[in-house]
Amino acid sequence: MKTLLRQSAAASILACMLLASPSQAQDQQDADANDDDFHRTGEIVVTAPYFERLDLLAGTSALSGKDLAQQSRGQIGDTLLSLPGVSATSFTPGSSRPVLRGFQGNRVAVLTDGIGNIDASNTSADHAVTIESLTTERIEVLRGPAVLLFGGQAVGGAVNAIDKRIPRAVPEEFAHVDALAGYGSAADEWSGGASVDVPVAQRFVVHADGSYRKSSDLRIGGFQLSPDLRTEVLELADAEQLEGNGDEAAALRDAASHKGRVPNSGVETWTAGLGTAFIDDGGNLGVSVSLYDTSYGIPRRPGTGHHPADIVGEGQQVALAESGEEAVTIGLRQYRADLRGEVETGGGFLEKLTFRAGYADYQHTEFEGDAIGTVFKSQGFEGRIEAAQANRNGWRGASGLQYVSRDFDAVGAEAFVPPNRTRQLGLFTLQEFDLGGVHLEAALRYDRVTQEAQRRGIDRGFNNMSAAIGIAYLIDDLKIGINASRSGRAPSVEELFSDGPHVATQAYEIGDPTLGSEKAWNAEIYARYDSTNVDATLTVYSNWFNGFIFEAATGVEQDDLPVFQYFQNNAHFRGFEADMSARLGHLSGFDVVVDGVADYTRASISNGGGPVPRIPPLRLLGGLELQSGDLDLRGEVEWADSQRHNAAFESETAGFTLVNASASWRPFGRDRNISLIASANNLFDATGRRAASFTKDYVPLAGRDFRLTARLSF
Repeated sequence: MKTLLRQSAAASILACMLLASPSQAQDQQDADANDDDFHRTGEIVVTAPYFERLDLLAGTSALSGKDLAQQSRGQIGDTLLSLPGVSATSFTPGSSRPVLRGFQGNRVAVLTDGIGNIDASNTSADHAVTIESLTTERIEVLRGPAVLLFGGQAVGGAVNAIDKRIPRAVPEEFAHVDALAGYGSAADEWSGGASVDVPVAQRFVVHADGSYRKSSDLRIGGFQLSPDLRTEVLELADAEQLEGNGDEAAALRDAASHKGRVPNSGVETWTAGLGTAFIDDGGNLGVSVSLYDTSYGIPRRPGTGHHPADIVGEGQQVALAESGEEAVTIGLRQYRADLRGEVETGGGFLEKLTFRAGYADYQHTEFEGDAIGTVFKSQGFEGRIEAAQANRNGWRGASGLQYVSRDFDAVGAEAFVPPNRTRQLGLFTLQEFDLGGVHLEAALRYDRVTQEAQRRGIDRGFNNMSAAIGIAYLIDDLKIGINASRSGRAPSVEELFSDGPHVATQAYEIGDPTLGSEKAWNAEIYARYDSTNVDATLTVYSNWFNGFIFEAATGVEQDDLPVFQYFQNNAHFRGFEADMSARLGHLSGFDVVVDGVADYTRASISNGGGPVPRIPPLRLLGGLELQSGDLDLRGEVEWADSQRHNAAFESETAGFTLVNASASWRPFGRDRNISLIASANNLFDATGRRAASFTKDYVPLAGRDFRLTARLSF
């Protein structure tokens, strides 16, 4: 308790003094990028383009412009780490999903231009997110009760990647081009992406984009294995030596002392997209098609020796596992088609009708050496239609319908999830009332979800109601508010139907087909201060779960793999997020800005269940920046506390400190959108591990990494 109070007090003091979002500080004078908190600009892109403000989305932040270019990584989870309340699963460099307020998986909605990403990244932590930041215009992180508009499952929040595959405007020039290229030394990573928009008539636009990214094995600063895992592997080596298995013992000792690079962590990804749109004063209509293709390695945890019986004969398991002859890799491809439209009604009660739909055909194969282990296939569709009300004396709102379907199949020796089918129908409304100095918002949602595993004869149906209300009060430059919501989430097919070995996660996963809906009461209090030279936000939140679903280690093994099983119990999450940006003055032609971020989550299972697994600890990030018309110089420090509040059989995570520096040069001035960015990350080659990562004990963060990035737009 004393530790918790100490951490909370320290974070609050530091947040109030100098912490803030680095992207906010950089974008304040960057004309080619949007402000990172659209509460300050009135821009709501996803949830409600018809609302001037939406305070139910407390603490919303985003990356765009040069900040997105500088922080672009192969997976969206690793791209967003500078934003408040955001961590990442960091399973491998090729697979990393966002973690928001300690929530991950199905409790975080990952969206493309407002609808689901329609991949299998929520099925398992080793599955890549099919979003490429090289061709993304803006990435928003949406938190708070109003995220239930995307479904009751998004209790942790939503991440929305906005691309330009369906154009939103007709370029004034003959063709508009955006391009980004970069190199990173830690994994010898080369990347490049470009898009072009061409007007083919007065109201028609054609879009094309593509990207390519390739990296080698990731270089790290210290030992690959955590201290706990090194001790365990050395004990295994001693046991093998006593049994006369000298080669296996030597291989295990080599693994325990390994430094330099993470074996089998390389990634190769390419994407392509085509789109067109008709854009008129009365509305717009557009379509696009795209392809995402990636292949990446899955580092093996030393000491595991599991291989399917039809691939490896009995008695070969340990030798192959330790010699690395059966490296696990994943090859993934997704074909996707999208539709977006908007119609102005021309007056009356309804102001606008919008619709959005997407279909994706997804497949990824888990290879063990050259042999095919398991093939995962998914065909999914999501559609939304929304009707926006006209503003009538301070009352405005929107109502809509959302439909989601997914047919999922896994074929192979390690198909840990049976073929299944998911259908979801959601009805929602959001209403906003401006009562002078008081702002009131309310939302209501109903979901009907069916989950069916035909071969097992299991058919489950769930009905959930979710509701939210928020009130805010504005006093000059300070806005204070409180939001409350009641949300319901149906269990996912993985939580219900998993039962089998999964070679990529190196675990035997067991679901529970009797699980019920997960219900939660959610509350948050926030304060936002916006002035000429200081912007600050502080949000304190708490979530009380009835029937919280979680996956935890059981301490037993099956098929030579540790068993992870899904359980259901009550739980409590609480924490805070803080950010502030302050312009201190002018020095030798530069504006001086301090900024940073603070966030913390504490989560426990009720009735003596202990901590929730894989929760990020207290984190502080602060920076100092010198900004001018053609040159920005920045230094920053990120400190993450150790995580000792761990679930049973979960290892502790050591704290770490990363020191970064960067310089951004605009050779033709701020009005010409050409930027050259040089950055040095983790200057002191520290070893860091994300507590939210399933593979933290043997896949640490990158060591010292020098990066060069070129960005242009004309």
